[in-house]
Amino acid sequence: MQTTGTARRETAERRRDTLDRLATERDIWVSTAHPEYGPHQVPLWFSWDGQAVWMCTGAASATARNVRAEPRVRLALPDTFDVVLLQGAAECFPVHDVPGDAADAFATEFGWDPRREEEPFVYLRVAPRTVRAWRGEPELRGRVIMRDGRWQD
Repeated sequence: MQTTGTARRETAERRRDTLDRLATERDIWVSTAHPEYGPHQVPLWFSWDGQAVWMCTGAASATARNVRAEPRVRLALPDTFDVVLLQGAAECFPVHDVPGDAADAFATEFGWDPRREEEPFVYLRVAPRTVRAWRGEPELRGRVIMRDGRWQD
């Protein structure tokens, strides 16, 4: 791996940058796995509520089926230089069970309200247990900025 020449950020700066990206970006890659059929990865819109990532997908989608069978997921923001990876367990919320504030925030952010669709959708909530963030080789060491649901100092 080549060195990018980027100055190494301290953990606090990585955390601030990661929280800023979670609050402002729109797309996230969602990786799930079915115990029998293996891995599945899709990009979805997401909303960050300060504690968890909220996404929405069709109730019959492979992503929803996989989460029901195996809730552990990995999420990735779509930048291969400024990497942010989150791991956690996804919770499924049918549209009639999703907390109103989460669904309203999602609808406001994207101008689309899955609760109004004819086909059934589910909201997925992932509170990260582990977050890794790095920019290039200089930041590989110390890339874990959240462990066991706690931000590192």
